[in-house]
Amino acid sequence: MPKISHRAAHMPASPVRKLVPYAIQAKQRGVKVYHLNIGQPDIETPETAMNALKNIDLKVLEYALSEGNLEYRTALKDYYHSLGFSDLTTDDFIVTNGGSEALNFAISTLCDDGDEVIIPEPYYANYNGFTNTFNVKVVAVPSTIDTGFALPPIEEFEKKITPKTRAIIICNPGNPTGYLYTREELQQLADIALKHDIVIISDEVYREYVYDGKQQISMFEFPEIAENCIVIDSESKRYSMCGARIGCLITRSKTIHDAAMLFAQARLSPVLLGQIAAAAAHQNDTAYILKVREEYTHRRNVLVDLLNGIPGVICPKPKGAFYCVAELPVDDTEKFAQWLLEHYSHNKETVMIAPAGGFYSNPELGKKQVRIAYVLKEADLRRSVELLNDALQKYRIEFSL
Repeated sequence: MPKISHRAAHMPASPVRKLVPYAIQAKQRGVKVYHLNIGQPDIETPETAMNALKNIDLKVLEYALSEGNLEYRTALKDYYHSLGFSDLTTDDFIVTNGGSEALNFAISTLCDDGDEVIIPEPYYANYNGFTNTFNVKVVAVPSTIDTGFALPPIEEFEKKITPKTRAIIICNPGNPTGYLYTREELQQLADIALKHDIVIISDEVYREYVYDGKQQISMFEFPEIAENCIVIDSESKRYSMCGARIGCLITRSKTIHDAAMLFAQARLSPVLLGQIAAAAAHQNDTAYILKVREEYTHRRNVLVDLLNGIPGVICPKPKGAFYCVAELPVDDTEKFAQWLLEHYSHNKETVMIAPAGGFYSNPELGKKQVRIAYVLKEADLRRSVELLNDALQKYRIEFSL
């Protein structure tokens, strides 16, 4: 029996994907599963991107440049110029295989074994996996559902900073909560980064999808932290092209950029076909973004209003992304989520949700919470909440809650 590494033995399971075997078994029993557990939109990828793939005129699928091909980096540069960051050049972008690889590059560039990163929680569950891979410790600062998961007081961050602290990671707007940070909150983070000479890693992959007339504020809007800022971006959610696996790491810091490039060179190159599709998607995309934003706004309103109509459910209305965190009147959402797939169905239908424990450093904090993605059309969301309401009643009776 081969010995596996300590790192592998302690790699956390994905709270989004670890229930998949139960969903597969439910489908094999003929049960339809509504997937509210994963951020895979049913929105169509832009036609420009699909046509670019269909019309590729290449004889060889060659390596891309390690930093990403110039055509795509030019599209990224132009996009960021349209956001107001006209100082950025193509040399400030490193194209990656999804935002996940960009985060891996950022953490491996900044951190050594035993170093620490501070993250307000709940946070994107894979941050645990990325940090675990490099033996980096997550130091969490809890936010709470009663404030809608607003940034915790900055004093709580100050208390957590040690000589081993290398970065603060935020997701704005947030996965899993949909929280959108205010300018004042981001300014506080910029100030603390300067004071302690640490880096803000700002995961901004849901930038386009903010609601109620609000706008996302990028960490790039704080020029004083030019040397202390990394922005993570991705095309996966912007253009509903998760399978293209294209993202990027962006920084104004030449020191950070040049170090991250060593990791980019070591993995050879980002996906060529994904870059071709992503470059095409950026062409004349305004109408597409506006239409998708309108659709997500409607889905959010339908889902959150219906959830809050269920007795005992608490669900703050998210300001961005396409997720919400809801508190359910159950003893353990991990147990409840598995029960939904193993033992519950109504007219041969059930729902799959993501227990929120995996989005916390201490799973107990999320024991009664779930993350729900509003990536399905309205009729499916309405049916999903009907099923969830019915299931909650039956679960509470079965377990005498």
